[in-house]
Amino acid sequence: MAKQSPAKIKKLRGEAMRAAAARKAERAQHKVSSAQGDADLDAYAAVDGVWREIGLAAPVRRALIDEGYYKLSDLRKTSLDAIKDLHGMGPNAIRIITSAMKKADLSFRR
Repeated sequence: MAKQSPAKIKKLRGEAMRAAAARKAERAQHKVSSAQGDADLDAYAAVDGVWREIGLAAPVRRALIDEGYYKLSDLRKTSLDAIKDLHGMGPNAIRIITSAMKKADLSFRR
């Protein structure tokens, strides 16, 4: 697969962010968690490449994208405890994320 241009990546990221915001608003309005079948998986596939490369499972990738974390450096804005509270975050996902951050010389917010 050819590398996408920065403009295309920015456009896809914006679309995914708008879709995530719309899903959050809908959940807040109805106060009911959305079913997995309602998710637009193509929107996630366009921006979850970084998370897929390090080997995270689909629920974890979707949770990170829904919270606005598209790359490892975005995780510097938050604490490890906040990441642990996301849907789908188990011990294996935490281990994968922390080891990838150490390799990239990044750390969570304290």
